[in-house]
Amino acid sequence: MIVTPTQVQQYHDQGFCVLKNVIPHEYLENLRAECGRYVDVMHEEMDRKGTDTLGISHRNSRYFISRRGLESAKLSAFLFSDLMAQVTQALLGPNVYLFNEQFVVKSAEKGMKFAWHQDGGYVMAHGGIPHTPYLSCWCPLDDATIENGTVYILPFDRAGTREIQTHMREEGTNDQVGYFGSDPGEPVEVPAGSIVAFTSATFHRSGPNTTDKMRRVYLAQYSDEPLRKQADHSLWGWAVPFLEGGKNVAAVAA
Repeated sequence: MIVTPTQVQQYHDQGFCVLKNVIPHEYLENLRAECGRYVDVMHEEMDRKGTDTLGISHRNSRYFISRRGLESAKLSAFLFSDLMAQVTQALLGPNVYLFNEQFVVKSAEKGMKFAWHQDGGYVMAHGGIPHTPYLSCWCPLDDATIENGTVYILPFDRAGTREIQTHMREEGTNDQVGYFGSDPGEPVEVPAGSIVAFTSATFHRSGPNTTDKMRRVYLAQYSDEPLRKQADHSLWGWAVPFLEGGKNVAAVAA
């Protein structure tokens, strides 16, 4: 059993649960290889545009590299694996869509922090409509520690809300910030190959990377319904069918 009943209960009660050492070595190595390849691709794009900043990505500091999962066979194999089918069905239910995916990388010694936010806050800030909470699977490709900028979670009972809050853009980083309280949150220190699962309404942040090695994470996000835009009800992100009635339809299609 990948996700225990206790972990499912914690996810629904407090907005997160931690699954240690669940990603097989082969998947982990493939994710690491694709991460390095796509950082190089982002550098090429920055060079073409004559900039060191693309959105919330900053050269040699932190990178957010998204929407590569359907063009990469290695990423698709993980996103639609039996492992992720078990995780998503346990936490979302029998009908699941791939909503989004991205690498989140902090460079050695100067990897920037990431401000308090809810993932759903980014959706709402960029034209999304209210939605049932989706699932973020934060998968460290390196051991995640306080020193290298691991994720901090603010449980629901300490955040005082389960609703998406209004976020404000932070000058200098372009981060969306939605929590301004004094609670530092709970740091999650886990080995590479673990999954920190949290809802799109769960506040989280991360610290800077102060170590001499890169800190790499792959974030896979799934929803139980397609997310839509306010303006025209077109899709916000992806809505790739993964599970229908508990059956892996993505694997069948492949």
